[in-house]
This record gives sequence, C-alpha cells and structure tokens, in this order.
Amino acid sequence: MSTAIKTVVKTFRIHRYDPAKDKAPVVKEYKLSCDPMERVLTALNRIKWEQDGSVTYRRSCGHAVCGSCGMTIQGASRLACKTLVKDIDGDVIEVAPLKGFPVIKDLVVDMTHFYHNLHSIKPYFVTTQPRPVKEYYQSPEQYDEIDDATKCILCGCCTSSCPSFWKNDSYLGPAALLKAWRFIGDSRDTAKSERIDAVNGSDGVWRCHTIFNCKEACPKDIDIPAALSQLKRAVVFGRTN
Repeated sequence: MSTAIKTVVKTFRIHRYDPAKDKAPVVKEYKLSCDPMERVLTALNRIKWEQDGSVTYRRSCGHAVCGSCGMTIQGASRLACKTLVKDIDGDVIEVAPLKGFPVIKDLVVDMTHFYHNLHSIKPYFVTTQPRPVKEYYQSPEQYDEIDDATKCILCGCCTSSCPSFWKNDSYLGPAALLKAWRFIGDSRDTAKSERIDAVNGSDGVWRCHTIFNCKEACPKDIDIPAALSQLKRAVVFGRTN
C-alpha cells in the first residue's frame, strides 16, 4: 500500500531587483505546496517554471559541488541545493541575494570583486622543482594539514556572512584567505613567501576577527577559523620555502 506524501504550503518571499527597470529592490511572494524533504532550489525551480519565469538565480550541479546557488535563505548564507524545506521553521521562507555583493538581478550577485581577491593570492599550484616522472609526492601527514581547505567550492557563503567584508570590500575575505592557506600549507608548493606577502596586511588576514560566521555558513563544514589561525601563524613565523 502506498503512503501519500504529506505536503506543506510555504510562502516564498523572494527579493526581486532588476537594475534596468527597478529603482529599488522589492519582495514578491509565491505560495507553493512542498514536500518537507524538498530542497529550496527545487522549490525555486518550480516557482520559475510554473509561476513566474522572470525569477532569476544561479544553479548548476544541484549537489553542493559547484557552489552556484549560494544565496541568503532565512537570513543566513546557504546553498539552495542543500537547504531542505523542513529545516526552515515557519510558513514563510525568505530568499535574498548573498549579502555584501552588488546585485545583478534578483538572486544573482556580481562576484567580480570576489574573484579579484581570490586571484590576488595565486590560487594555483606553483613549484620550481623539476617535473617528476609520475607525480609530486606528499605524505599523508603533510596532506592532512590542508585536507579541510581543499574542500572549498568557492560558493561565497563564508565571505557573504563575514561582517568584516560587509564593512570593507577591500578585505580579501575568508574564501580567499582559506585558499591562501591551502597552498601555503601545501608541502609541495614553492610560492609560500609571495602568498604570505599578499595576505599580510590590514585588508588581509589581520582583518579576520574570528567571529565564526564563516564556519557556520560553510556548506562543506570546513573549519575556516582554524585554517585562518594556521595562516596567521605562518605569517608571524615566516613560514617560507
């Protein structure tokens, strides 16, 4: 005997803004009957496909891998593909763009400055060692130092949740600093000193006040404050090649 799924009716309050037409952002409401196990991203898809095709947002993999669907859900920076309807209390679900970023349209934000900050720390493997026949070896213990940081998907949720970034967009932000640690802590990389110089400043690692918002926002459960503490130690003690 099949059991019918008990649905719940939710009101989605979506922040809408089109700079080409609107003087200011507005909030529009959409009622939707949802399965409690339904993802917010699935609900947004249904709203777009069934009620209002003009609702605009980013999405891609739908499996918390690409980081495209970062947005503010019920006041917190989250991935829409990982947030379930049942995890949000109340009958109203408020969806807004990521905080601290310029809005392009509706829930789509301009990530240009975010990526500019990321590129400033050289987020790629650099080595002056001769190319090996097979691969650059690293012990399990050496990899353990950077394992957590390698999980970052650059969704921007940590940076959007950071009060220091809200007040100063020149601040590199937790995502760029985490990526800096991922390579500074990598035993195989030979550009540590350059990255230390890039993060050692008033708009770099020292603007991090360990508020822990970034850790709460991270959809991959990365301990970002712990990584940034390691980064601060590297800067202080001059961890170079």
